[in-house]
Amino acid sequence: MTYVVSTQCLENYGAHCEDGKFSSGNAYWKMKGGADYIVEGLERIQDAVAFVAALCTQNNISFKEFPVQFRTIEEWEAELAELSTDYQEYLLTTAKRVSPQEVI
Repeated sequence: MTYVVSTQCLENYGAHCEDGKFSSGNAYWKMKGGADYIVEGLERIQDAVAFVAALCTQNNISFKEFPVQFRTIEEWEAELAELSTDYQEYLLTTAKRVSPQEVI
């Protein structure tokens, strides 16, 4: 099976020049982009999400990336069909292909 796992990124602007902590009032999180990961070689969507989380996510005082959406490749392609041609091409070229069989 092939799945697409999409992530969301958050950046803490408060960690650039202060400690970035909520307790000191210096946290200032902003939504940033994310990525689409095309996962091949796994039979269950739960395994694809866990694989992307292990491979690609971050969670620290200045930056976080985490899975927010997951679907089959067919569902993702149906979503793309509703978008402009330019945006479809952008998403298709920026999606990252990953597989547990190719990770060392």
